[in-house]
Amino acid sequence: MGSPSGRFQLIGWREWIALPTLKVRGIKAKIDTGATTSSLHAFEIERFSRRGQDFVRFQIHPRQRSDKRVVKAEAPLLGVRAVRSSNGQLSERPVISTEIAIYDQIWTIELTLANRDQMGFRMLLGREAIRGRFLVDAGSSYCDSARVPRRKQR
Repeated sequence: MGSPSGRFQLIGWREWIALPTLKVRGIKAKIDTGATTSSLHAFEIERFSRRGQDFVRFQIHPRQRSDKRVVKAEAPLLGVRAVRSSNGQLSERPVISTEIAIYDQIWTIELTLANRDQMGFRMLLGREAIRGRFLVDAGSSYCDSARVPRRKQR
């Protein structure tokens, strides 16, 4: 199933994705076509400078409703952006660039970093990240079934 031109792959309203540059093998993302930019749950966010370039160091809990696994990451800081959250609150968020992987595609996207502990998903994938690549089927989930983590057998 795809677009009439066959150019786009289909993704669901939620997908397991990877962020290879940040060493995140799997994180559940909500596909949010109402959001322009993408956002990643991050905490312990710290700005620093290295050889005259601004960076940001942060930690990620890649598993929803769990703080057991922590991934430490750092990336060059692209800037700070004012973002209005779903509840209408305006906040300044650091912006980074990183690789994302869905299906067999890997490309670079911009991500804002925000504490999403109280949110249902640790990552939102906005329309800028998927534009020209995917069609969203709002009735499907995990179309990239190769990325769905398998539960360990006991």
